[in-house]
Amino acid sequence: MGMEEKIASRLELLPAVDVAGGQAVQLVQGKAGSGKVFGDPVTAATRWAEAGAEWIHLVDLDAAFGRGSNAEVIGRVITEISAISGLKFELSGGIRDDASLERALATGCRRVNIGTAALERPEWCEEVIRTYGDRVAIGLDVRGETLAARGWTTEGGNVFETLAGLDAAGCERYVVTDVNSDGMLKGPNYDLLRAICARTDKPVVASGGITTLDDIAALRELVGIGVEGAIIGTALYVGNFTLADALKTARSPEPVEGAQA
Repeated sequence: MGMEEKIASRLELLPAVDVAGGQAVQLVQGKAGSGKVFGDPVTAATRWAEAGAEWIHLVDLDAAFGRGSNAEVIGRVITEISAISGLKFELSGGIRDDASLERALATGCRRVNIGTAALERPEWCEEVIRTYGDRVAIGLDVRGETLAARGWTTEGGNVFETLAGLDAAGCERYVVTDVNSDGMLKGPNYDLLRAICARTDKPVVASGGITTLDDIAALRELVGIGVEGAIIGTALYVGNFTLADALKTARSPEPVEGAQA
């Protein structure tokens, strides 16, 4: 069947563990104070590891909002979980200069997700991309076509203009969050993901809005255009589905129409 052959896809799932005040929490649209508390982040991460996760998206919310750090707790999460499994961690939150980047990489995480710094310090961000390659992903938090910056409370530039600059700098991966969907359980922004994938050949990790197993199946259909993975948070914590079922859906061997070889 050659290039037109239907190919199986495999969507990578990254269950989220958001940490604030040393506890695992889940925010609504990234708003400080809107979180529900889910307890010890080591327990939360262990739960996802035991369910079969290969990645965890670990977020230091206090660092992201510039109100402190959970570096010690996060280091403990990565150390304890890594000791009992091959789980890989993507670490996000407050990584905006050399010191915070080095502290994040020293935790043992596989990669870091840089958001705010990409908007406020593009030259530094480009240097980091050149130095660390695929250990760095750039987070694009988007409202409409506009980037949201620190703590989602200020606005950055046009997402597509920023994407073009980052692509030119050699960025290896993007984490794309639709701010209006995040934590709202109303489905991902597929149009945004398609638009991003149309403008870069680098892998994209989707974040925000996943509500049902059908959402995961729909994202799996976008693997062929560049969607590599998806971060899931609220839907797991409130029990819309189990991680085991989500992983089964994400790894389904069913062929995908129109996937690119």
